[in-house]
Amino acid sequence: MALTKTEGLVIKKTDFRETSLIVLFYTKDYGKLNLLFKGIKNSPDKFASNLEPFSYNEIIFYKKKNTTLHLASQCDLKDNFSNLREDLDKVSSASSIIELLDTVMPPEDPNRDAFNLALESLKNMSNYPSADKILTIFKIKLLDLVGFKPHLDSCIICQEKIITQARFSISLGGLLCQNCFKNDLKARPIFRGTTATILHIERNSLEDNLRLGINPQIKKELDYILESFLEFHLDKRLKTKKYMLEINQNIKILKNRR
Repeated sequence: MALTKTEGLVIKKTDFRETSLIVLFYTKDYGKLNLLFKGIKNSPDKFASNLEPFSYNEIIFYKKKNTTLHLASQCDLKDNFSNLREDLDKVSSASSIIELLDTVMPPEDPNRDAFNLALESLKNMSNYPSADKILTIFKIKLLDLVGFKPHLDSCIICQEKIITQARFSISLGGLLCQNCFKNDLKARPIFRGTTATILHIERNSLEDNLRLGINPQIKKELDYILESFLEFHLDKRLKTKKYMLEINQNIKILKNRR
């Protein structure tokens, strides 16, 4: 077994027998990685981290061969994003970032750009007023990084540049020109500003994109396209979004009862 050091964001943790935990990280050098923390329930001070979801840690572990479960030796907390955790909307957005990493990234397939994007997004989310805007930027840039994104440069069927009206096909995963509308009768019209915004976000840094003004109507369409695209092509709805909708509905019900 080789003793190895890396940095990682906690995706989730699960019980392992009576005294231990298995923690899934998204790491800087190894991608998505399962680590066994032996005896942590009996000796919580054994590791200098509480291993909360989306916390940022420095990890030393034994990397085993022929297995996807490796043994943690040391884990030191670098940032718990405590300011972020005081805001329900920010917690929701941060959790969505982590869930999306877990969903689209394969096990033990390193992607430093994806790790750095997630870490930078969480750090900015702690102080930036609109966590939802950061989440939208993160989704677009992550899909671009992994090559799993809507086709917006031209018509997805004929590859011609779209000069006039366009529609977006969820099932085909991209834009349709007028001549190709017949290929998906359910395709919906899309604002030019929406496609321009996605392409701008793909081509610029997170810091530059935070200065980008997004029209509320375009933001609404962006959210619809990204959610629909992910749900259709992943064949699942991200759980965080569903849970937070339920929580917000319950909060509204409690407020109305007062």
